Amino acid sequence: MNPTIVGIIVFALTFGGALLGMWLRTLLSEHHLDAESKDTVKVGIGLIAMMTALVLGLVTASAKSSFDAVDSAVKKTAIDVLVFDRVLARYGSETGEIRKGLQRAIGARIDMIWPQDSSKPAKLDPTALGAGAEVEKLAGAIRALKPRDDSQRALQSRGLDLAEALLQARWLVLAATEPSVPVPFLVILLFWLTIIFASFGVFAPRNALVLTVLFVCALSVSLAVFLVLEMDAPFDGLLKVSANPLRYAYAHLNQ
Repeated sequence: MNPTIVGIIVFALTFGGALLGMWLRTLLSEHHLDAESKDTVKVGIGLIAMMTALVLGLVTASAKSSFDAVDSAVKKTAIDVLVFDRVLARYGSETGEIRKGLQRAIGARIDMIWPQDSSKPAKLDPTALGAGAEVEKLAGAIRALKPRDDSQRALQSRGLDLAEALLQARWLVLAATEPSVPVPFLVILLFWLTIIFASFGVFAPRNALVLTVLFVCALSVSLAVFLVLEMDAPFDGLLKVSANPLRYAYAHLNQ
C-alpha cells in the first residue's frame, strides 16, 4: 500500500463525507434535524467514534512495534558486525581476506537496502541479496581455518556464531515486507471515518469557520493514517529505519 495514495484517499473520503452531510442537510425536513434526532445520532456516532479510536490505536501500536523491532535488529546487526571484525582481527593475520570480504558484504547490503539514489526502491528480497551469499562464503572460510591453539579455536567458534547471526539478520527484511496493518482493518476504519464526518456535516452550520475546522480535522486524520502506513514500511518512504549504525560499523571495519 502506498501511504501517500492511502492518505489522499482518507482525506477525500472524510472531507467529502462532511460535504456530503452538508448537502444532505438541505434535503432533510426539519423533523429530521430536531433536538431528539440530533441526540440519537450523537449516541450512535459516539459509539462508532469510540470503535474507530480503538482500531486506530491498535493499528498504530502494531505499526510502531514492527518499526521499533526492525530498528533494534539493525542496531544489533551493526554491533555484531563490529564484534565479528574484532574477533577475526584477534585470530591473526590469516583472517585478512575474510575481514575484507566482510567489509564488501556489509557495503553491498547497505547499498541494496538503503540506496544512495533515494528514487530507487530498496531491494528487500533476502534471496536476492548478494551480501548473504558473501557471508555464507565467509562462514565457510572460517571453518577452513586451522587454529594452532585453544585461543584460536575459541575465536574460530565465536566467529562462526557471529557469521550465523549475520545470516539470520538478513531475513529481517523479509519481515519488513509483510504489512502489520491488515487491509480489512484499514477499509473498516475508512468506512467509520466517512460516516463520522458525514454526521458532522449534517448537523453543522454552513459557514467558513466550520468548513475550515472540518478541513483541518480531515487532514489530521489522513496524516495519522499516512504516518501509520509509513512506519509499516520501515525501509521505504519518509520514515525509514536509519542506516547510520551499519554505516558506522562499515566505516570501522578492517582497521
